[in-house]
Amino acid sequence: MALLLILPPKRARYLVDSLRRFNPDLDIRVWPKTGEKKDIRFAVTWNHPPGSLSGLTRLKAVSSFGAGVDHLLRDPQLPDVPITRVIYDDLSDEIAEFVTAVILNHKRNLFHHFQEQKSGRWSPLARKPMHSVGILGLGTLGKSAARRLAAAGFNVSGWSRTQHAIPNVACYSGEDGLYKLLPHAHFLVCMLPLTPKTVGILNTRVFEQLPDGAYLINTGRGQHLAEADFLAALDSGKLEGACLDVFEQEPLPADHPYWNHPKIFITPHIAGITDPDSAAVQIAKNYHRLMKGLPLINRINRQAGY
Repeated sequence: MALLLILPPKRARYLVDSLRRFNPDLDIRVWPKTGEKKDIRFAVTWNHPPGSLSGLTRLKAVSSFGAGVDHLLRDPQLPDVPITRVIYDDLSDEIAEFVTAVILNHKRNLFHHFQEQKSGRWSPLARKPMHSVGILGLGTLGKSAARRLAAAGFNVSGWSRTQHAIPNVACYSGEDGLYKLLPHAHFLVCMLPLTPKTVGILNTRVFEQLPDGAYLINTGRGQHLAEADFLAALDSGKLEGACLDVFEQEPLPADHPYWNHPKIFITPHIAGITDPDSAAVQIAKNYHRLMKGLPLINRINRQAGY
């Protein structure tokens, strides 16, 4: 009974090493060297070639090598098997830490002072009066960020498809709830899963409801952002700035206008990076649970898209 990895080469090497360290007897195959396809019961993928899972006739489950599963669900030939994702406390903490760091850096004008340093200018600025954070997406990652920001003294609100209850966080759901959250969000953080309903959700209609001079942080997916609307909101001053960690095309093309825009801070999809050891423990656990006929952990709702 084999486990197949369809991952970028570097990630595959790291994961193989981790899996073998914890489970030396596992039969691990790395795409495209599948061996006998009939042996493969479980696959782990990240941006796999469309259709590459369709020939695995005895496949029983697929796992994403990360928290997102949109790369799996956009494969029109994806087999009808359970789908799981890799998510763990350290990953949630890492992304919450990233979001908090970006917000504090902007609030305290640290980006500005770094630029002034390069020009030898001494120009002190007081902290920005930006106290409220709105988080779009209250899954495991969004909840972790909400709790950390609330503990840091921010007024935090969150929005999701279904209603949640989080201590010290105002929670909203549904379209009406979204438009109740936006007018109070000095910082708007997108941590949504990518589904047909969330593509392009960061658009003019949303930006217009924000306070003037709001700051956007996107750690969800690049497809959440309507690019023309976003650039117009920056140029008009509706948005004071933005930190983008995810993009529709990655790596971001060298000629993309985001690179040289003075109000955009770019990070290369590093808000949360899957740790191979933590992933290996979870993947191996699900593999063994699958072999024993037990329920899988972190299984997604295929219809909801997350």
